[in-house]
Amino acid sequence: MAITVDQIRDKLIKELAAVHVDVEDTSPNRCAASYKVLVVSSQFEGKPLLQRHRLVNTCLAEELKEIHAFEQKTLTPEQWEKQKSQ
Repeated sequence: MAITVDQIRDKLIKELAAVHVDVEDTSPNRCAASYKVLVVSSQFEGKPLLQRHRLVNTCLAEELKEIHAFEQKTLTPEQWEKQKSQ
């Protein structure tokens, strides 16, 4: 079964209590093989980048078996607000 943008977004919101999630299918022909995500969650507070990425990778472990390229940006709500105001 092909992975969808909505499936990824819903899982990140549910499992990481994300307050904001952007998911973009970056596959050349939108074949669900390459994704770019932005995840904003308070669960990232006080965690270094590698730990944040591991949280996302663990959450999407099953989906990542079928995805060939996965780019992620992980922010705390405070970092997200700061970034939006720039």
